[in-house]
Amino acid sequence: MRTFLPDEQSTLDAGSAIANLIRGAALFRPPGFQIRLVGDLGAGKTTLVRGVLRGLGYLGRVKSPTYPLLETYHVDSVTVAHFDLYRLEAPSGFAEAGFEEVFAGEGIRFVEWPDRAGSLLPPADWIVTLQAQPPEGRVLDISGLTTVGCDALAALKL
Repeated sequence: MRTFLPDEQSTLDAGSAIANLIRGAALFRPPGFQIRLVGDLGAGKTTLVRGVLRGLGYLGRVKSPTYPLLETYHVDSVTVAHFDLYRLEAPSGFAEAGFEEVFAGEGIRFVEWPDRAGSLLPPADWIVTLQAQPPEGRVLDISGLTTVGCDALAALKL
């Protein structure tokens, strides 16, 4: 699925649509759902996650996890883990930080810069690519990689 998002609000709205799907399809149930986020710095990856969290009902501050590498949010019965692996120096750092445990349970897991973890990440359900389109728009491209991911993508209404 590919769509043009003309501004920041449309990126937040796309995130909210993903949140509706997450709740409706109970994608947070075991084994959880992994979304890899791909795009240059400033492409809107964290903005999209912020839209998902707002759509799930989270009212707190949503920060980019660039420095802590992981921010975790709990909204009702849904746990959202947001990774930013940009600063990860080697894939071994992923395992050393104990991040593999986060993928063992239920929840939604967003992973920015997934290539930094090498082969240590379990298979993703979606790959979401955001590409900036000046002056302030972006192209959102979502690909389903698993049966669950493809079924969820078919049900997504943007």
